[in-house]
Formats: sequence, C-alpha cells, structure tokens
Amino acid sequence: MVGRLSKRKNRTKPKARAEPAQKRSVAFVMPGDWDTLECMGYTTLAHNPEIVAAVDTIARLIGSMTIHLMENTKDGDVRIRDELSRKVDINPNSNMTRSNFIHWIVKSLFLDGNGNVIVWLDSRRGILRDLNPVPPSVVSFLPDGWGYKVVLNGKEYSPDKLLHFVMNPSSNYPWKGEGYRVVLADVANNLKQAARTEKGFMESKWKPSIIVKVDALVEEFSSPEGRKKLLDSYASSAEVGEPWLIPAEQFSVEQVKPLTLSDLALSDMVTLDKKTVASIIGVPSFVLGVGTFNRDEWNNFINSKIMPIARMIEQELTKKLLYSPNRFFRFNSWSLFSYSITELVSAGAEMVDRLALRRNEWRSWVNMPPDPEMNEIIALENYLPASKLGDQKKLIQDGGE
Repeated sequence: MVGRLSKRKNRTKPKARAEPAQKRSVAFVMPGDWDTLECMGYTTLAHNPEIVAAVDTIARLIGSMTIHLMENTKDGDVRIRDELSRKVDINPNSNMTRSNFIHWIVKSLFLDGNGNVIVWLDSRRGILRDLNPVPPSVVSFLPDGWGYKVVLNGKEYSPDKLLHFVMNPSSNYPWKGEGYRVVLADVANNLKQAARTEKGFMESKWKPSIIVKVDALVEEFSSPEGRKKLLDSYASSAEVGEPWLIPAEQFSVEQVKPLTLSDLALSDMVTLDKKTVASIIGVPSFVLGVGTFNRDEWNNFINSKIMPIARMIEQELTKKLLYSPNRFFRFNSWSLFSYSITELVSAGAEMVDRLALRRNEWRSWVNMPPDPEMNEIIALENYLPASKLGDQKKLIQDGGE
C-alpha cells in the first residue's frame, strides 16, 4: 500500500516553473488615469455650452428689438405711443427691462420651460401694472376637455388670465409646447464627453509614454501592491533625467507614442455634433464656430427662425392685452438684418427719388438725427417739395403766371 501511494505521488509531482507551455505576462501603463474616457450622468441643456450659445443668440436678438404698439388705419399702420406701449416696450415690470424680459422668455422656452413660459398679469382696476415672469419650476398643465388649466404651485388658473407663450406645439396637446429637450439629450451628452476628453488630454492625465511588461507568474508582480512596489523601487527613485536600471529578465519597457486628439477624430465628431445642435435649434452653424459668416444665411436665419418666435410673442401680447380689433403689437426687426451702409444709402436714395420716403426717414436708417428741413417729400431733378410741383414755370402753359 505504501508503495502504491509513493508511485501516485511521483506521477503527480508538479512541474518546475521553467517548464510552463505558455508564459503569461501583464502590462501596465503610466500614468493610469483613464477615468476621463468615461462621462457619467445626465447633462442638462442649460449646462451645455454649445446649446446655451445657440439659445442665447436667439434670445439676445429677439430681446434687442423694440416692441411697437400699432393701429391699423385707412392710411396704413400707425405707431401708438401711450402708457401701455411704454409698459410693454420699456419696463414690463419693476425689476426688468424689455430686453431682459424678452430674453428670459425666449431662453426659458428653449431650456427650463421646455417649450412653455407663463407670465402673470398684475392689473388693478383694469390697468396693467406689471408683467411678472413665473419660474418654470412651479408651472404645470392640466388637460380640461378641449382646453386646459395652468397650475401654479398647485393652484389652477384659466389660461385667459395669464400670458402663455408656446414653442413647438405638442401633437397630442397643441396648446402645450414640447421644446427640444428630448431630441437634444444625446448630442448634449456627446459634447460633454468630448469636452471632458479634451480636458483630459490638455491636462495630460491619460497619455502614457511607456508600457512596462512583467511576468504575471511572478508572485511579486501578480498583485497591484507588487506592481506599485516595482514603480516605487525603480521609477520613483530615479532623479529627473536619470535612466532606469532594471533587471532585464523580470520585465521590459517599451516606449509608445501618446495618443492625440487627431487620433480619436475628436474634432470631426465635435463639428458634427455642433452642426446637429445648430440644425435642431435653427441657428447658422457659424454661430457655434463652425464655418465662416455668411450674410445670406444670416438674413435667412432672421426670417426663418427669429421672426416666427417674435410673431408668436406678438400674437400672445395682442390677444391678452388689447381689446381694440385695430391695434396690435409688432417687433421692429429692421436692425437685425445684415446690410452695409452703402446698400442702405443706395436703397434710401431710390425710395426718396420715387416719393416713397422722406429724407428724415432715410436718415434714421443710418442712425442720424432728423433735420427740420427734411420732413417733406421731394421730387424731380431739382428736388422741389411735392406740394410745390405745380409752381414750376416750365409746367405753366400760355405764359400764365
């Protein structure tokens, strides 16, 4: 029995370490901060620089336009200047100017309000006192048959008593806006990841310059503690510029070329994401730094994006604040378009020559003050006032004077 056990032991005798069929190795890089490759968490639209830049451009442009109270007469639309027009155009409430107020409306429509903005009408004895902005965080909506109720801090209100600005109406509830939160969520996270990755490169957190290969079967290097001991013994002990002295049979050192932003094609991906943001929000891509300024594209942006939002605001103000069917609010969009001074002067001269424009109106195009002698419409080659055209001697027949 003893002999049998001895033979069995001999058959199961382990092989020497020099005999394994496959030699395993483990490599680790220096430094090891690969966390910048991963970006966790949701990025709100209000915290994305590209989205904020696009939205701010739209809000700033609409907020820069004056709001005129107009009246439709038999001779055309005439501007009305009264207390209501001043309230809307100058100081909608005691804490904000018209520029800031409209900027807040547009920015909230795109970001925190998700396509909806509510303004509280503070009136006393039928006189409008203030247009007070309501934080989107306290607003919700409740369907009510074919209509709806606005819920502010848990209390229901009729939409007729408030200003409700709507952008991108919902298919199921057309009285409610949807905004762009859902469609922009993925591209916002992509841009956040790209920014985090670029920051990591700039800070040199994860650009390893060497790879150290060690024998994984050596117990000393099979654990994180052992590998740290290796670095402490050889890498950390060397002076700046001093070469490493390491045992050749235990590990090898290879130099690698650090990755660059070009290697990851990061710039191309960011450019594509910026174009996507510009397309969804509706701004020219050069607003986000992609491409160069194009005047025709800019003017089309004013007509196709800025003015539709401005018209929506005009109509809500007109619907809720005015009783006269002949009066309405209108943004003055003249200053938003891109024209050279030469084009303005040339166009004005043609309209003056065709009796379609007074010279003082022409002067206002180029921000010049009115001249008392330029209020009349002039005509013909000697620029007579239109009221004196019949006094020209060459038009009097039979010598009569």
